[in-house]
Amino acid sequence: MLRKLLLIISTAISAFALHTAEININDKDLELAAKFDMGQFNDGIEPGTIFFGGKILNGQQENRKVENGGSLTDFNPYFEVNFLMKRVIGNMGLSVGMGVKLNYTKDFSSLPLGLEFDYTILTKELVPMFVNGSVYYAPGSLSFHDAKDFLEYRMSFDIEMIENGRVTIGYRNINTNYKTAIGNVVYNDSFYAGFKFAF
Repeated sequence: MLRKLLLIISTAISAFALHTAEININDKDLELAAKFDMGQFNDGIEPGTIFFGGKILNGQQENRKVENGGSLTDFNPYFEVNFLMKRVIGNMGLSVGMGVKLNYTKDFSSLPLGLEFDYTILTKELVPMFVNGSVYYAPGSLSFHDAKDFLEYRMSFDIEMIENGRVTIGYRNINTNYKTAIGNVVYNDSFYAGFKFAF
């Protein structure tokens, strides 16, 4: 009986352990992201616990801000490679994760560490809904090239309109602080909407 119960639980967990692809847009910016569940490639890793992915954000001038009187005329896309370990906390729909990223934009790269959370709004009457958030920070010791430090935070709300397909609405703030005369650059500060696909 216990063996059957464990098999059912592990099958249910596997069903929710999926790779994801995401596209986020607003009137100025385009963001593409992908995340791969390592548990689908390796039987020794529990599905839904370890993820490896990448992201590109082609942000535009209108959603950027150069603070401290600096100037930056040439804005390049923001690239990122990321690694995340997650676990479910209790049975209330909450999961938390610890992650690390390697990011790069013009003359700036850093290795921020961060925390993420996902909360599933448990309701039988409505379509599945989710609240997500993350904070990543890199001090000077984890910042390279002309980087002084890095800070990123995000919040999003997802609605699963169809199975494995979500509509997302979110906010992001990506802060790249330079050691040079450029100073503090808010690379992107914007709201966005998009789609998330799981496969």
